[in-house]
Formats: sequence, structure tokens, C-alpha cells
Amino acid sequence: MHDLASRKKSLKVLLANPRGFCAGVIRAVDIVERALEIYGPPVYVRHEIVHNHHVVRDLVSRGAVFVDEVDKIPVGAITVFSAHGVSRMVEDASQERKLDVIDATCPLVKKVHNEGRRYAGKGYDVVLIGHAGHAEVEGTRGQIDGTLHVIGSVEEVASLEVRDPGKVAYITQTTLSVSDTREIIEALTGRFPDIVGPDTRDICYATQNRQMAVLELARQAQLILVVGSRNSSNSNRLCEIGWNAGVESHLLQSPDMIEEHWLDGVTTLGLSAGASAPESLVQQTIQALCAFRNVRVESLKTVDENVKFRLPKRLENDPEVALPAMNL
Repeated sequence: MHDLASRKKSLKVLLANPRGFCAGVIRAVDIVERALEIYGPPVYVRHEIVHNHHVVRDLVSRGAVFVDEVDKIPVGAITVFSAHGVSRMVEDASQERKLDVIDATCPLVKKVHNEGRRYAGKGYDVVLIGHAGHAEVEGTRGQIDGTLHVIGSVEEVASLEVRDPGKVAYITQTTLSVSDTREIIEALTGRFPDIVGPDTRDICYATQNRQMAVLELARQAQLILVVGSRNSSNSNRLCEIGWNAGVESHLLQSPDMIEEHWLDGVTTLGLSAGASAPESLVQQTIQALCAFRNVRVESLKTVDENVKFRLPKRLENDPEVALPAMNL
């Protein structure tokens, strides 16, 4: 008599590469972990360090305390700003409370802040392409003086009112879909021919690489699963890219969300993870799939990622051998 495993259908799992943690997330999580090691708990973190509840829960178990606003933090306490960045108002409030701040803002988000300030300083209306209310967008909005507009769709371009159509610039949320951003930029250029801004290649390298990998998965798979949290912008975009490419795609906050009927008629499944999702969840997802099918895993590499960001000097194990900062 055949055992259960022999009766299962086979399933090829194409594992996107790159996937999961990017350099900015690795740096942010390392900052909290090193701060806990050096200073001991509690270490306060303003906002979720990255948008993944598994990562946050693990850091809480080690002594991190996550707060929505700095007025919840005791005066003078060790405080970490999340990878998404914060507004100047938050920076000022932290100074008033004499907080000992360690800034984990992703260097690529900092780059967007600098670009926006540069354009605003030249008198441009600055258009921030992004999702209003997202932590990164709110932090960027609060870093730029002058006139700033937040838009998230092509439709919003038509109703955009600026002071001088000849002096308009744009910047972008780092975790958006490259294709969606390009469409908005094209609409902006059609309405404001003199508009200036960075190339779409300036969208976060990790965002682009993970999106390219999902597009490749869509060419070979009948189903795509993306490991990531619902409040993770880049994870949601990966799922949308799969759907837009004509492939059924689902966002998994945890492996127990998998529904067996998704696998009906599927011989090849594509698996990826957002930039804030830990590899442990990817491996747990593969194990969960083994309950339904005989799984064979293949890696689908689209590009090599070798970007690394250095930690703040106060947290470096050995500053003399620390990785050089990326030239931004």
C-alpha cells in the first residue's frame, strides 16, 4: 500500500532570488539588535522598525519597545528611528525629550529626503509619488520645506495645482512598483513638460530587483506566493505585479494562510518575499507546501545583490574594518 507521500502530486517551487531582507532592513534590524546588546533593554523604537510583525515580535521578546510617538518614550532613553525615516517634527520632539537617538533610516530613503530638499530649495513645487499615510511618505513629507504634493495615481495628476508649471519636480517613495511609478511620471511629464526628477532607476535597488524576479516567476509559474505583511508596501506591490502579469498571486503573512485549493492545476509555483520578510518564513512556507505536495525547490536567480550599508559608528564591532558606506 502506498504511503501518503507517494500519493501526493509533485510541485516545483521556483524560489525567487533575490528575495526577502534588503540591505536597509538588515541594517535597521542590526541596529536594534546591537543597541540591545550594548545598552541593554529596553531600547525604544519609534514606529515598527520594518513592516513585518514576525520581526517586530522577535525584537520585542529581546527587550525592544515599539511606540507610535516619541512622547511615549521616557526622557533620555535610547531610541531608534525606523527604516522608513521620520519628519523633522519627530526629530525636534526627540531633542526636546533629550532622547539618545540612533537613526536607522534607510540610506536610500535619506537620498529621497535630500533630493526633495534640494528641489524645494530651488523654488520648485515638489511632487512626492507615493501612498499618503505610509510611514516613509509621512517622514519624507515632514523633511521638506516648501510646497509639496503627494499623489498616488495617474488620475490625480490631472487635478494637481502648482504655483508655476515651469518649476515642478518629483521624487518617489522607494517601495513603489517601477511600472506604476513610470506611468505617473509619464503623466506628469505630459502635463508639465519641464518637470525634473530622478530616473526611475533611483527607486530602491531592492524594490526593482524583487519586482524583476517576480516578473520572471510569472513567466514560468501558474501561482505566485509572496511572503510579507499586509502593511508592507513592497510586499503588496510584488503581489500586484504577479496579478498584473496574469498569474494568481497571494500575500502570506504566515504559512498557515495557504489554502490547498490554490494548488489545483498548479505544477509550478513561484515563491518570493518582500524586503522586510525574514528568510525563516520563506523556509516555513516551503515546509507548509510539503503537507500538500511532493515539493521540489529550484532557485531562480535574476540578479546578484551585494549592497551593504554600514552601521552607525557607535554600534560597529570594529570601526576599522567596517564596510564603506554606499556612495549616495
